[in-house]
Amino acid sequence: MALKLNVLSFPAAKHSAFPNGSQHRGSHRVFMASTLHPPSVEVGNAKKPFTPPKEVHLQVTHSMPPEKREIFDSLNGWAESNILVHLKDVEKSWQPSDFLPDPASDGFEEQVKDLRERCKEIPDDYFVVLVGDMITEEALPTYQTMINTLDGVRDETGASLTSWAIWTRAWTAEENRHGDLLNKYLYLSGRVDMKQIEKTTQYLIGSGMDPRTENNPYLGFIYTSFQERATFISHGNTARLAKEHGDMKLAQICGTIAADEKRHETAYSKIIEKLFEIDPDGTVLALADMMRKKISMPAHLMYDGRDENLFEHFSAVAQRLGVYTARDYADILEFLVGRWNVEKLTGLSGEGRKAQDYVCGLPARFRKLEERAAAKAKQASSVPFSWIFNREVML
Repeated sequence: MALKLNVLSFPAAKHSAFPNGSQHRGSHRVFMASTLHPPSVEVGNAKKPFTPPKEVHLQVTHSMPPEKREIFDSLNGWAESNILVHLKDVEKSWQPSDFLPDPASDGFEEQVKDLRERCKEIPDDYFVVLVGDMITEEALPTYQTMINTLDGVRDETGASLTSWAIWTRAWTAEENRHGDLLNKYLYLSGRVDMKQIEKTTQYLIGSGMDPRTENNPYLGFIYTSFQERATFISHGNTARLAKEHGDMKLAQICGTIAADEKRHETAYSKIIEKLFEIDPDGTVLALADMMRKKISMPAHLMYDGRDENLFEHFSAVAQRLGVYTARDYADILEFLVGRWNVEKLTGLSGEGRKAQDYVCGLPARFRKLEERAAAKAKQASSVPFSWIFNREVML
C-alpha cells in the first residue's frame, strides 16, 4: 500500500450506512484538522511528550451494528478458500535481496557503482515520488493496526487462526518487502537524504492515519480495495518512468511491487463482491458513505519536521508526472463499481437505491472536478524537498 493523492473532497455524510456508532454522527463528523504542532522539544529540564504533528477530531467508532458481525463469522470458511489463496508461499516469494547488490559477493562494490551510475541521470522529481511511495510503504505498522481495528475480522490474540487474522498477518508480511526493497535501493543510490527520509517515516508511524473506517469492515475493505488498486497504478507508473530514464533494474523493482498490489487488490475486492452478494443494501450504503467522506490516503499525515504541507506538495509532483492523478481516482471508482456490478443491483431499499445512483454518478463528477483542478495546476511553482537535500522541484 503506497501513498496516493488526496485529490477530491466532498462534504461529510450526514448519515452513515450504519447509524448506531458510539459517537454522535451528523454535523460533528469532520475531516483531519490542518493544525500543526511542533515535534517534541525539551524546555528547561522538562521534556514534552511526542504529539502527532497533525490532529484528527471526533472520530466515529464501532458503527457496524452487532448483528452484522455474524456475517463475518459465517464467512471464515469462505475466506479460507477464496482469500488465503491469494497469498504466496514464502519459499516461492521474491525477497528484496533478489534485486539488490549482494554484500557477500566480491563484486559488491562494483554492483553498487553500477546501480549509482544507472540512476545518476534520473531527475529529482522522480525521486520525490519514489521516496514518497517508499515512506508510505514503510509505515506498514499503521496499516496492520488499522485492519486490526475492524470488528469481526481483527486478530484477537496476535496469532489467531481465523482466516481473517491469517490473511492480515500474511498480507502484512508480503507488503513488508516493499518498503525494505525501496529503502535499500534509495540508500544505495546516494541521491537522497536518508536521515530526513527516516525522520519522515518516524513522524508518519507516530501520527498514524485517519481513514474514517469506524472499526467497520464494510468500510475498511472498501478502503483497502481502493487503495490496493491505487498502489498498483502508482508503482506501475514509477516502473514505466524508470524504464524511460534507462534504469531497467528499478523498473523491474517497481513492477514487481505493482504485481503484489494487484494480487492484494483482487483479494480485497472479492470480499466486497461477496458482501454485495450477501447484503447488497448494507454494502452499497457503505460504499456511498466511504465515497462521500472520500478516500483519505494512507500518508495524509506525512511530515518531515520542516514542511507542514509535505503531503500536498508530494501529491502535486505525483500528479504532474502522471504517477497518480485525479483521473486515476475516478478511474478506480469506475473500475470497482463495474467489478461489483453496482449498477445492476436489485431489491434495494429506497435509501439503497439513492446510494446506488449516487455512487454510479460519481466517476463523471470526479472527472469534471479533475478538469478544474488541472486548469488551476497550470500556475507553475516550486518548493524544496528535504528528501533531496532541499533542492527545489516543480509542483
